[in-house]
Amino acid sequence: MHVSVLFSLSVLALMMLVTFRTFLAKGLGHVWNIRSRVARMCAASAALLLLSPLGAFAAPPENAAGEANLKLPDLSQVSFRGINGHNLLLFGILFCIFGLLFGLVSYSRLKNLPVHRAMGEISQLIWETCKTYLVTQGKFLCLLWVFIAAIILLYFGVLLKYEAIRVMIILFFSLVGIAGSYGVAWFGIRVNTFANSRTAFASLRGKAFPVYQIPLRAGMSIGMMLISVELLMMLIILLFIPGDYAGPCFIGFAIGESLGAAALRIAGGIFTKIADIGSDLMKIVFKIKEDDARNPGVIADCTGDNAGDSVGPTADGFETYGVTGVALITFILLAVKDPIVQVQLLVWIFVMRVIMLVASAVAYFLNGAIAKVRFGNADKMNFEAPLTSLVWITSFVSIVFTYVISKVIIPTLGGDSSQWWKLATIISCGTLAGALIPELVKAFTSTESRHVREVVTSAQEGGASLGILSGFVAGNFSGYYLGLAMVLLMSIGSIVSTLGLGTLMLAPAVFAFGLVAFGFLGMGPVTIAVDSYGPVTDNAQSVYELSLIEQVPNVKEGIKKDFNFDANFDRAKDTLEEGDGAGNTFKATAKPVLIGTAVVGATTMIFSIIMALTHGITENVDKLSLLHAPFFLGLVTGGAVIYWFSGAATQAVSTGAYRAVEFIKANIKLESTEKASVSDSKKVVAICTQYAQKGMLNIFIAVFFATLAFAFVEPFFFIGYLISIAIFGLYQAIFMANAGAAWDNAKKIVEVELKQKGTALHDATVICDTVGDPFKDTSSVALNPVIKFTTLFGLLAVELAVKLTATSGSGLTRILALAFFAVSIFFVYRSFYGMRIEAQLSGDKAASANSAK
Repeated sequence: MHVSVLFSLSVLALMMLVTFRTFLAKGLGHVWNIRSRVARMCAASAALLLLSPLGAFAAPPENAAGEANLKLPDLSQVSFRGINGHNLLLFGILFCIFGLLFGLVSYSRLKNLPVHRAMGEISQLIWETCKTYLVTQGKFLCLLWVFIAAIILLYFGVLLKYEAIRVMIILFFSLVGIAGSYGVAWFGIRVNTFANSRTAFASLRGKAFPVYQIPLRAGMSIGMMLISVELLMMLIILLFIPGDYAGPCFIGFAIGESLGAAALRIAGGIFTKIADIGSDLMKIVFKIKEDDARNPGVIADCTGDNAGDSVGPTADGFETYGVTGVALITFILLAVKDPIVQVQLLVWIFVMRVIMLVASAVAYFLNGAIAKVRFGNADKMNFEAPLTSLVWITSFVSIVFTYVISKVIIPTLGGDSSQWWKLATIISCGTLAGALIPELVKAFTSTESRHVREVVTSAQEGGASLGILSGFVAGNFSGYYLGLAMVLLMSIGSIVSTLGLGTLMLAPAVFAFGLVAFGFLGMGPVTIAVDSYGPVTDNAQSVYELSLIEQVPNVKEGIKKDFNFDANFDRAKDTLEEGDGAGNTFKATAKPVLIGTAVVGATTMIFSIIMALTHGITENVDKLSLLHAPFFLGLVTGGAVIYWFSGAATQAVSTGAYRAVEFIKANIKLESTEKASVSDSKKVVAICTQYAQKGMLNIFIAVFFATLAFAFVEPFFFIGYLISIAIFGLYQAIFMANAGAAWDNAKKIVEVELKQKGTALHDATVICDTVGDPFKDTSSVALNPVIKFTTLFGLLAVELAVKLTATSGSGLTRILALAFFAVSIFFVYRSFYGMRIEAQLSGDKAASANSAK
């Protein structure tokens, strides 16, 4: 066992070292060239493990603990209104197909909307750069998966001695999870790059409604496609994978989608803010307008809008929905002893997921009809109003469906005929949160909010410094109010769980927290839709400017002839900017919903680890206490990691933005050309990609090995650590996301409402916005997948550590913990010292300069 384990861990370390050394020596473009070498190394490792007597795969032992030994009950043993559970969920697949068709039909309708050739060409250029970015990210994900695969092989194959076919199935579903995150991200970015030019062109009609309708239609197509794909994958595992294989497959699937979301969210967040800051700073340096076609950073900014605000949230939403489901499934199988009740709860949860898909579609069409009556012919409209009503209508429809379907599906549960409304109430707390949290967020981020207007006033009176301080105030206050709102709704769920759930399961309050997180996602398609609304409106502005539509010869006559309407250029620009302000607000509202889900859902997953370590809460419960020093130290350690991560992500943006600005300033041509060259624009995209992936690699490897190290230190230390990163991450993310959004919309007020572009006030708010960029779109949003990846991967890591300690003693475990921590802290060090902007003066030269003075 010693030899096999050490050999596997050595291979893991060697793969990491080879990858990173190649990355440093040859640059990012050559990393993929080592794929065959790494693949051969992995194949050799797997072959040796398969052939070695110490690593031979065999049937898992009967006493295997935790998620690895989860076994799904037979769903057909319980009938629901005359249909057994298995057959009932088969109907759910039809609803998933409906969701897929909804997304595809919307895609087709968007593609066929009218668009001027000049705008269509810019849209296509943005798509081509986005596609290049996605392909590069796909290759990068394959490299990152190698690390996860090595741990899966080691844990399931070597230590638990699973047969080869079972390990291969788990590995396969981890790839399915990654492919799901990556696939829906690809679909989302393609839809958005159709919708951006169609929105820009629609604005020329001088009517506001199409500028609202097209981005929302794009968002709903993404939301319906995302939820349908994820639910379809989960149902396939639930219905068609043998019960004793399904538990590990769910874990593998969740880890895969979590890895995909973490990589796409972090790298996308770094990319988009490098490009955004590089583009924005040119407005101050050269006194040029927003999205000036001569600025080679604008195309990169458009690509970044999609990489950060489309790819990242789409992959994140896919993973959030899946991981929350896996957490609940795991809880039910571990905490509920009666197999009949297990089946009832599992079927009920999946039926609820299907019905919420229907609820979102119903609410979308209902709200669309209302919005068309109110705003269909309006020249101006409040773009936030129909988005707000969509969220609330969806919430109410979902709550009604929740009670009705719960009464139909589980009229009695474990002999209790009152549990249906209690469980429905708990879910409804989360569904209500999905509508209430956006309202609270708007109080700190909307262009109409007093906090955002305070930022403008502060910048007007005291420049950028006071504007930045006001943004900090908005972020801090938002943490207070959103935190209390979550506590209130979770408390209601917890209280309801005391009304009889304890007779059916262990720790009913934890199950209630998981259901609240599930309810957060009850409006999944709509939450994704209003989030995806933002990158389309942002891109639409850029497409309008980059197309130079107003300078096209005889453009008004051409539009009248080809499209039969009179173009209104002045109104178009104002409408697009107003729509972008609403997009900024609703991008901000989705972030706390996703991070809240991560934290509440992580509670359920952490319970799974506690169940394994305490043998069903029968032993070592006293170690989950401040009196147990390792547990308390874990609580302290989690905060340290959250603050490092926030700094590391921001540092990657800072350095990348410096390099982008350096290139743009050297190559921008304001006098001799109307628009920047495609080659210069692509060079800025390449700079953004390089630093996004360089920063991502440092962060991922540091997080990966930190998780291993802390899991190997002591199991209850690790539980404290997981709780800590969830709580610290929640408030850090809320603070950073809402402070950044407040700065962004303060700039929008100055540009749209006050019409003060190019003034000192505008410069001050641009500086505030560049500070807020990595706050709202890099560090904060990436905390969500990092928390879930750490928790999910931690399931394997801590069980690996416990098993290894039992078979080989604590000495080896502690040595490995130290080794893993050394690797992690090396990459923590590199995340600053390997990424920092080099000073213009060395220390010696600086000292000499000071002496000369």
